[in-house]
Amino acid sequence: MKLAVLALLAGSAAAFAPASRTASTSALAASPFENELGAQPPLGFFDPLGLVASGDQAKFDRLRFVEIKHGRVAQLAFLGYLTTWAGYRLPGDINMSGTKFSDIGSGFAALDGVGQSGLLQILGFVGLLEVGLWKQAEGSYPGDFSASAVPVGFVGRKSPEDQYKLRAAELNQGRAAMMGILGVMVHEQLDGKPFIFFTGNQ
Repeated sequence: MKLAVLALLAGSAAAFAPASRTASTSALAASPFENELGAQPPLGFFDPLGLVASGDQAKFDRLRFVEIKHGRVAQLAFLGYLTTWAGYRLPGDINMSGTKFSDIGSGFAALDGVGQSGLLQILGFVGLLEVGLWKQAEGSYPGDFSASAVPVGFVGRKSPEDQYKLRAAELNQGRAAMMGILGVMVHEQLDGKPFIFFTGNQ
């Protein structure tokens, strides 16, 4: 009886023992993109959904291009949120009927202020930028629009090392801005206050 109990205990203990290093290594096989730009501490390479697990370089470049573009838009959106909530507006009228820029609200209220025709103009302008003005430079890194009709690239001549650092900084700032704009939009919908300000000894 004692031998049977010991065998059961040994079996249950083995069930919770860590797997061998060989099995662990095969289960967490290194990604071909683990050393790409953006795989930085503290997360390192982060692909929980396995979107680039296949190792397809074209797919990775496409997703990186989209990530950079969304990061750039989010940076502008977050700065726009800060600027308008601080009360800054362009001078003059926004339309022919006499609506002033100062009459437009901040945050989600701006959607009602510009109206349907204003939203259509914004979408048309964004579409023009997307289709006609800013194009990915052939054979360059994702997000390089330096060969476009309206070039967007690094100012001045930078060494490859400096360009790499700038690209890494832009990628990280874009990621932070995507989280930031999402945060202020959610907070505004929750209580009408997109920002949290600490005063006194709080």
